[in-house]
Amino acid sequence: MILDGKEQICKYIPQREPIVMVDKLYSFEADRSETGLTIDESSIFVEDGRLADGALIEHTAQSGALHIGYDFVMRGQKVPIGLIGSINKYSITRLPRVGESVRTSIAIEARVGDVSLIGITVRVGDEVIAQGKMKVATPE
Repeated sequence: MILDGKEQICKYIPQREPIVMVDKLYSFEADRSETGLTIDESSIFVEDGRLADGALIEHTAQSGALHIGYDFVMRGQKVPIGLIGSINKYSITRLPRVGESVRTSIAIEARVGDVSLIGITVRVGDEVIAQGKMKVATPE
């Protein structure tokens, strides 16, 4: 594991509590990474014992932001503010429950200038619970 805990994660993403939706960075390569989040019952995004669907989408967006932010810092640059251009083909088969940990795979599928196309897969254990694509711009 590379980063563990929201305090460490916040060095690489622009979000702050109470909306930080990533608490682990398991792995990082130039074109892929794996992040995580354990669903906590105290989260403002938990409804009826499950993470709300909008919060799961926010988790995936922050996972992409973490990949980009970590990459920038490793190259000696400051963490950029990313702008989501679109979220496409995003499907959720189920919402994670309180106490479950999600692991999210990020794959940079293409880069054109400051725009990245990111493929996302969210799992609980071996079960895929969400997947989709996101375009993110990091203008200077």
